[in-house]
Amino acid sequence: MHLEITPELWRGLLGLAPLLLYLILVFRGMEILPATALCVVLGGVLSGQSLVSFGGALAGAMGSFLALVGLIIMLGRGLGEVLTATGVSHTIVHRIIHGIGVDTEKKGMLGIMVACLVIVGLLGTMAGGNAVIAPIVLPVAASLGLSRSTVAVIFQAVGEEALILGPFTPPVITLLGLTGISYGVMLLCVSGPIALITLSVTWFMLQRIQEQTRGSAPYELPEELQRFIPTPRSNRATIAFSVTFLAAVLYGIAVKAPTSFVVVIMLGLSLVTGFIGGLKLETILGLVARGMAGNVGLFLLFLLLDPFISFVEKAGGFAALATLLKPFMEAGGKGAIVITGGFLGAFGISGATVATLKLLHEMFHPLLSRFGVSMVAWSLALVVATRVHNFVFPGANMASSLGFAQSNDMTPLLRNGWVVAACQLTFLTMFALLFA
Repeated sequence: MHLEITPELWRGLLGLAPLLLYLILVFRGMEILPATALCVVLGGVLSGQSLVSFGGALAGAMGSFLALVGLIIMLGRGLGEVLTATGVSHTIVHRIIHGIGVDTEKKGMLGIMVACLVIVGLLGTMAGGNAVIAPIVLPVAASLGLSRSTVAVIFQAVGEEALILGPFTPPVITLLGLTGISYGVMLLCVSGPIALITLSVTWFMLQRIQEQTRGSAPYELPEELQRFIPTPRSNRATIAFSVTFLAAVLYGIAVKAPTSFVVVIMLGLSLVTGFIGGLKLETILGLVARGMAGNVGLFLLFLLLDPFISFVEKAGGFAALATLLKPFMEAGGKGAIVITGGFLGAFGISGATVATLKLLHEMFHPLLSRFGVSMVAWSLALVVATRVHNFVFPGANMASSLGFAQSNDMTPLLRNGWVVAACQLTFLTMFALLFA
């Protein structure tokens, strides 16, 4: 293997400096918003942005997917205010704690994990799925003493795996179409093992995270929740919320609604629940606005994250990583192709999951055909590539999980993410060497 070190390669590696600085600042305890702002500025300098183009990048971020997710998070917070005002959140918590028996921290963690896995897997969108369950599970987390960091890690780690398990999620549909393997084979040999590894590691990490963060920035538990008894009106509002929620989920699945549909769900649930709960229109809208105001900082964070990753790519950071991996791929045969594809997607390509899957497959297709690489092994590489990238870099899914959990501490998510990523990449390497 031979790698020529050129000035272009060094400049490309320098383009990764914003990401490295971000990790250092976050792990040293700096607030996420100023840390992101500093790294965006550094990325703009390294990618040669002028003041005009920098402003254009920020303006363009207003119409990005990240901005949409930020809006959904704010609307979810507004829905939470309506659910609290109508007694729906109290009623749901009362039924869960006293009816189902979710009365310990571990039961609470498991319950939120199952809810996240099912809803995100059915809806096919992590932001949308977590948006609709957050107002329901956060009061439960508060009553059980779960920390914001614990809930954020659950939203992120479980949501990522739900996207590769659900039969109609965009990553699954894309993967099956590209590789030609069946859904059953994918579950048994690809997504299933990766999800099992991730959830097992995350469960272990959750115990440590909860122990370390139990007393830091706990959720505020209303005193009346302890002595709350559902009233006829709160029961009616809860039934209306539940029926409308279920109908919206089923409709979204039937029409394969995009993430933007969740905006309609949030507003619709707020209005229906508010009216049945005895609130006037101006009161409902006031509650929604008050809840949204609590997440303005996160919305600003989302606007900064889009140019952050874009500047790293424009500075050549991801391309430089791809160049470093190329000699290894050329010299190692089948196993090296699979391993390189997984690592390249994980650390060298930035973008939406579906776009990353297509790009990787097109890049490697000639090599896959020439060397006769197993499509099962290659499918595993594609899945690991997209999952690891979302676990180690602060992208939309990680940031949205913080928002839905009402947390601003990125460190636990990154710690869990890097441990999960190490386990996934180790599994990919072993599988590739044995079965590629």
